[in-house]
Amino acid sequence: EKLPADTQDAVAARILADLADEQAWTERFEATSAEQWNRLAEMARREIARGNTIPLEQAFSLKATEE
Repeated sequence: EKLPADTQDAVAARILADLADEQAWTERFEATSAEQWNRLAEMARREIARGNTIPLEQAFSLKATEE
């Protein structure tokens, strides 16, 4: 309540946008069939087998150095 009204509105808008995004992701995940999950898993396995991936720890350490 100590923030200016426009700042409060901006924070509220961001929270509402984040909630809407989260709801959209939830709906997408719930609408994904077992066959679709299996295809995605197979695609991931092929990428791993081809060496087109990096360890998760490395992905996060790369992001930290880019910021």
